[in-house]
Amino acid sequence: MRTPPPAVAPALRAAVCIGRFQPFHAGHLALLHRALEKAPRCVVVLGSAFQARSPKNPFTWQERAEMIRLSLPEADQHRVQFLPLRDWYDEARWTIAVREGVEGLCPATPGAGDIALVGHFKDATSNYLRNFPGWRMVSVERLHPADATSLRDAYFGSTRADMPGTLAALVNQVSPAVKAFLQGWCALPAFDNLRQEWEMLKGYRAAWATAPYPPVFVTVDALLRCAGHVLLVRRGQAPGKGLFAMPGGFIEQRETAYQSALRELHEETSLNLLPETMRQSLRAVMAFDHPDRSQRGRTITHAHFFDLGERDLPEVRAGDDAASVQWVPVSQLAALEDQFMDDHFHILDHFLGLTA
Repeated sequence: MRTPPPAVAPALRAAVCIGRFQPFHAGHLALLHRALEKAPRCVVVLGSAFQARSPKNPFTWQERAEMIRLSLPEADQHRVQFLPLRDWYDEARWTIAVREGVEGLCPATPGAGDIALVGHFKDATSNYLRNFPGWRMVSVERLHPADATSLRDAYFGSTRADMPGTLAALVNQVSPAVKAFLQGWCALPAFDNLRQEWEMLKGYRAAWATAPYPPVFVTVDALLRCAGHVLLVRRGQAPGKGLFAMPGGFIEQRETAYQSALRELHEETSLNLLPETMRQSLRAVMAFDHPDRSQRGRTITHAHFFDLGERDLPEVRAGDDAASVQWVPVSQLAALEDQFMDDHFHILDHFLGLTA
């Protein structure tokens, strides 16, 4: 009896690489080369695409796309497409957005082949790679020891004057194109602002380094809607100095979450409404607890959504650590996504459906 020939997997339609690439380093480049070996084109999903600049997310998605494009040989540059994707802080919603975005760029046609997801299972943060049944999983070993967190620490731990030496020491960890990009980028005003914030966060984490257990912080935020507006503050201090945020802060020892929310709301905005008015306007309370939602560390916030209806906008005045306070039309919030601290835009989105 003749043995049938082994089944041959159909050709791949495209390969997918997912990451934040903050910054794009030699390990990412090796992974991308592996993806381009597997398929005629590659979709690079750029996470944290619409976040405000921060020490964790210093580069816009357009800047990261440029780093990636310039790191490739010219013959391969046209084979790569970029899919910028926001951080939903909701794994199911994020997975749907990735799948729909990739399928939109690489639509299925007769004989088009499969989609391959090319990635490295580093630790628990890589579990998202298991969320795409129907795509061909191509798991690869770690291809280079470069680490984005260490690179950012070296970068923001350096001054402009010392930057040539810092980047020279990283010569084996980033491509010449990325090295040139980082050298030029540190001349921007954003570098000084983020370097100061990086120093603040470094000190903050060091202060808790001797705790017997990794700390879990508990905070509150107040979303106040009135007559088609929401009440926002501009932060006056790091982290997130100059960014929009909802009034909020840490729970004090002898307060409930609700009491803390009212106190923070008054301290930061000088809002002075009757307790009964606030109780009657409370519509929902929800905990937001994604492990990566705050740069300060593991922080769980209890967001309180108040709706004052169509009354006149109450008078407010900035106080405490708020640089300013203002009533912002809900219709303008979507355009301000990249000006919010941490996940505050996504909390607003959850309650108000800004990206529906």
